[in-house]
Amino acid sequence: MAELALREALRRAMVEEMRRDDNVFLLGEEVAYYDGAYKVSQGMLAEFGDRRVIDTPIAENGFTGIAIGAAMAGLRPIVEVMTWNFSLVAFDQIINNAAKVYNMTAGQYRVPMVIRGPTGAAENLASQHSMSLEAIYAHFPGLKVVSIATPADAYGLLKSAIRDDDPVIFMESEMLYGFKGEVPDAETLIPLGKADWKRQGDDVTLVTWNKQVHTCLAAAQQLQDDHGISAGVLDLRTLRPLDEEALFGAVARTGRMVVVQEGYPFAGVGAEIAARVQEACFDALDAPVLRVTSRDVNQPYATNLEQLVMPSVQRVVDAARAVCHR
Repeated sequence: MAELALREALRRAMVEEMRRDDNVFLLGEEVAYYDGAYKVSQGMLAEFGDRRVIDTPIAENGFTGIAIGAAMAGLRPIVEVMTWNFSLVAFDQIINNAAKVYNMTAGQYRVPMVIRGPTGAAENLASQHSMSLEAIYAHFPGLKVVSIATPADAYGLLKSAIRDDDPVIFMESEMLYGFKGEVPDAETLIPLGKADWKRQGDDVTLVTWNKQVHTCLAAAQQLQDDHGISAGVLDLRTLRPLDEEALFGAVARTGRMVVVQEGYPFAGVGAEIAARVQEACFDALDAPVLRVTSRDVNQPYATNLEQLVMPSVQRVVDAARAVCHR
């Protein structure tokens, strides 16, 4: 296995798919001559040229609409948004067109496209650049939503997303682009809709995705070392479709669950998971499903305040201890 940074794993996935299929192309702000705002597309312009790696104006609604039209015509665009916060400018195109075209045309048109870029808080980017929007996009039928935490998952899931015939919202993390991990040397596709156990545990399950996977892994280690609590970490990876089999199986195994998300608490993905688990697995639960989320305030700029707002290892540990009655 090769050790790759997450940005390198994403690039490898895109390059392999563009070599395999001439219909795949990349467009977005600074993806070509600048090698990408986060250097994810570094070197791709030199290999594929400016007809397949396309710099766009700062006009998310416009170039997202162009990509939707291209997908309807048989191409497979990859749209890079500089941050998912800016995708709100293209919200009408994504929701009213990409998500609905297949249904509204009775299956005459599909929209095989990927929209990808970083989500959530980075460091000192304040409110307009720090939102986690997965709950918004997962709300709408017609979209698939992926949110990744490791280079191996970035590689395998992005390849599957590019080949999927539906629009896929693909969420990364600016904080993890440099995070390194092993990626299989052979081509590997990870199916959408399948969660992954990042750590096994018997007493409580920590359910999470994106960079909070790493928060939960640190919390699980602290729970084991300091409190003798065996915590499993279930990385959902895909939020829509949701891997209910893995969620319900986790409850059957541990009887306790804490959902850790970077998004806001009100109407979040964690609330949906808690509702589904408690409806389907009530008799298997030994405690209510708890949530650890970002605080219900706009993201501050100052580092110390940003850390107070975000989920932390200690907050996860406290929630796990609560459901374990410790």
